[in-house]
Amino acid sequence: MEGYVQAEVMAKKWDISSRQVQYLCKMGKIEGASKFGNTWAIPENAQKPTRTGMLKPGRKPKE
Repeated sequence: MEGYVQAEVMAKKWDISSRQVQYLCKMGKIEGASKFGNTWAIPENAQKPTRTGMLKPGRKPKE
């Protein structure tokens, strides 16, 4: 599929684990991501989601 890449490719691009990319896809955080069988197809121009959730007490935000 042209214009789409697998989770492993985006993981390297975003410097996170491929499992984290799969989780973000599952939670609907990556716009345009679709699952085909066991593989996620992610648009090449997808933006890495930002963390907007609450932090656990005593934790400092990443900079």
